[in-house]
Amino acid sequence: MMMTYGRRTPQYDDAEMREYLEILSTHSLEKTTGIIQSTAANVPDAYPIFRKLPRWLLPGVKMAVEHTKREEAFYLRLWNEVKMKLDEGTQKPCFTVQMLREQEKEGFDDRFGAYISGGSLEAGTDTTSNTILAFIQAMLLFPDVQKKAHAEIDRVLGDRLPSMSDWANLPYVRGCVKETLRWSPTTTLIVPHATFSDEIYNGYRIPRAAEIVVNAWAVNNNPNIYDDPRRFDPARFINDAQSSFEASQNPDVTKRDHFTFGAGRRICAGIHLADVTIFLAISRLLWGFDITPAPGQTSLPDPLLRTAGLVSMPLPFPARFEPRSPAKADKIKQMWNEARQLLDNEMQWREIPETLKFHL
Repeated sequence: MMMTYGRRTPQYDDAEMREYLEILSTHSLEKTTGIIQSTAANVPDAYPIFRKLPRWLLPGVKMAVEHTKREEAFYLRLWNEVKMKLDEGTQKPCFTVQMLREQEKEGFDDRFGAYISGGSLEAGTDTTSNTILAFIQAMLLFPDVQKKAHAEIDRVLGDRLPSMSDWANLPYVRGCVKETLRWSPTTTLIVPHATFSDEIYNGYRIPRAAEIVVNAWAVNNNPNIYDDPRRFDPARFINDAQSSFEASQNPDVTKRDHFTFGAGRRICAGIHLADVTIFLAISRLLWGFDITPAPGQTSLPDPLLRTAGLVSMPLPFPARFEPRSPAKADKIKQMWNEARQLLDNEMQWREIPETLKFHL
């Protein structure tokens, strides 16, 4: 929300985030997936002439129309709020401000711009948080990994908080990022693509415009590529300093670290931001906390138990976060108190710190 619209959501029950999450839950991915997999949806897919049937015979179409109306109204409201604040001179820097500037040059309508901004919010919200959640789960299941990561951070950084400039200096922590994305892809089946021309693959003809679905989970867990793939092992990437985007550009696909962001010309547009966000979250969690099973927890979570849908996540599990030392606990409190001085009574930035400003 901060990057897209220039406003913080300090509480989970923030009114606009609550409305957004309600839209997602009302038209949840689980419900959507169920309809997509139904016969009523697949028959028109195989025989396009049936797409002309009345909507009451096509529940997937009816649901999509209802969802679009509500989603469009929400995105347009957020878009227009930024536009109004920009005219008033009170809007904080954000992605939507840049889109409004592009609108002046390119001439696209408000609906188009609102969906570009809204799509950024939707695509980047649960995918990133699901990945961080999977990392936390991995720390419970593989405590030796956490010990090695702590040792690297202490050796390289000491008491200093990690920053993005440490990507090259923390190869094991960097490996934790890559391994989390490989080990627990939040998009197990990538959004479908289509072929531009007829293709021949292993003797099979794939016609032009055929729908292609990349099974990221299968590729990421291929034992011919990754030894013991269900073992969480950041060391497998210890010599790989590429970003996810750099790895995705390798002509030899066996040189890729994972396929979680997809493949081809329509690879995830948020790949750069996701790398930064996940690295900072993981490195700073490791810097400040010991992640251990919750008191009284008698069993560890099963990483194969996940929610259904296009975007999936581990099922809920308990965990305990404890500051690694009194000094680190004091440092965390100090940083919060310093940040709090920059916030108003509504917990919004009076002025965005230079390190958080949106630059293009």
